[in-house]
Amino acid sequence: MTVEQAYRECKKFLEKTEVIDPTFETMCIFEQRFSINRAGLITHGRDEFSEQNLRELYQILDKRAKKQPLQYILGSWEFCGFEFFVGEGVLIPRDDTEVVLNLCLEFLDKRQSKKAIDLCAGSGAISVALNKLANADVTAVELSREAFAYLEKNSVHNQADINLINGDVFKCYDDFDDSLFDLIVSNPPYIRSEDLKTLQDEVQKEPAMALDGGADGFDFYRSIIKNWSRKLKKGGALAFELGEDQADYVAELLQNEGFSNLKTAYDLSGIKRAIIGIRF
Repeated sequence: MTVEQAYRECKKFLEKTEVIDPTFETMCIFEQRFSINRAGLITHGRDEFSEQNLRELYQILDKRAKKQPLQYILGSWEFCGFEFFVGEGVLIPRDDTEVVLNLCLEFLDKRQSKKAIDLCAGSGAISVALNKLANADVTAVELSREAFAYLEKNSVHNQADINLINGDVFKCYDDFDDSLFDLIVSNPPYIRSEDLKTLQDEVQKEPAMALDGGADGFDFYRSIIKNWSRKLKKGGALAFELGEDQADYVAELLQNEGFSNLKTAYDLSGIKRAIIGIRF
């Protein structure tokens, strides 16, 4: 079997399993597992695809047919140009999170002091990006032991200087002084509990504790705004990633806690995906 034939067989299989974008997934598999990009398909398409590579490809497709997330199968995923190791027990970095990251980068760009804390840090996508792109002094808090292991690994892999804390954001706010941070950011669990079972099969393979935002999806927003706001310096900012139709209520929570200059940002689907507010 040639490289081109293997590529076409992979794409055809993924089409039958009804993945959302079989062409994209096929290209990801060939680039990350076999070091064959689009140009390589043209220049080496008629080369022999080895038996070992073919066995590995079939193993990947078997896992994908069982709705294992592609990112878990490949073992890593890119976010903002950085590679993050992922697997069972950690939320997969998504492009949507770039929306809240960009709000944070814009805010920090105007400040000399850049002391930030990332709550519910997961794989460390936001923490690493803030440290590397804004040269921010970042603390990352994550409760899950499985996710925390990836947070540690990704911090080292990306040579990020981050203070890592295995802690519960509902409790550990008292471990920090008031008026300590310039920025607090969080991509918290925000799916309503009853909606978890309706999520895409692949998403249901991700850890429920990284998705479940409580009965109405707002448990983490309420707790973080109530308990962490005083940890901000005067003029500091609190930023969140948002679920669909959550912007108005979170904005109300922020305003009730004394935040102003609220700004929201949209994702590529036109959803208000992030919000930031300033506490004076």
